[in-house]
Amino acid sequence: MPPSSPAEELTVLRPSRGWLDLNLREVWRYRELVYFLTWRDIKVRYKQTFLGAAWAIIQPFFTMVVFTLFFGRLAKVPSDNVPYPIFSYAALLPWQLFSKALSQAGRSLVSSRSIITKVYFPRLIIPLATLFGGLVDFFIAFVVLLGMMAYYHVALLPRIWTLLPFLLLALATALGVGLWLSALNVLYRDVGYTLPFLTQFWMFITPIAYSSTLVPPKWRLVYALNPMAGVVDGFRWALLGTPTGPGPSLWVSTAVAVLVLISGLYFFRRMERQFADRV
Repeated sequence: MPPSSPAEELTVLRPSRGWLDLNLREVWRYRELVYFLTWRDIKVRYKQTFLGAAWAIIQPFFTMVVFTLFFGRLAKVPSDNVPYPIFSYAALLPWQLFSKALSQAGRSLVSSRSIITKVYFPRLIIPLATLFGGLVDFFIAFVVLLGMMAYYHVALLPRIWTLLPFLLLALATALGVGLWLSALNVLYRDVGYTLPFLTQFWMFITPIAYSSTLVPPKWRLVYALNPMAGVVDGFRWALLGTPTGPGPSLWVSTAVAVLVLISGLYFFRRMERQFADRV
């Protein structure tokens, strides 16, 4: 007798071949899983916490307070004619998004070993979910920035819409580096131990507590090899009108971010066949 229910969709699993098959269409088919994993990460992050989502504000805010005391008042670091609290907080927003995504994506495959070894789905979904989860914290902390700008009488500029491409640049950089680190962490668990050091080192070479205008002109293109330098400069330019707007340095940062993202996608896809056995 013919089946009474519609035929179920058949998925045939084959190992990836070569370096050109990214299989992004399969990721799109499982887009609902991205949503559920993202929501799961958000709930787990604030589960059984007294302050809940307020932690999204506390970390960048108190980091800004420390920077203001030591760099703004004691060291007298120039802040491009902008009140130093806003100057540093505007940079901390994209940086916190990047650093959280980097750290969580780097450990995401190992921490999700229970589902990787039992259920099939595109493994790219796991680091993607950690990336989108950080956006919630970003938008909560962004509301605080708007309140600070009102307090210091800093008006929003018409160019604020350009925050979107800079935000995408930060996400692309975080995803690209996160894909490299998550795949390498499955092969070599040492990678997980280096993540805090890498994040801290990266923060110091990014113009968060200081302005990139302090970098000598002859070194600025080299400095722009850090994609987050372009992101932070872009955020300050779009929000505060600092003299760090789009230029050759931004194109260098964008090119590096795209290169890291594309290479990370191919490397992750190439290593995907080993994840279930080695995780």
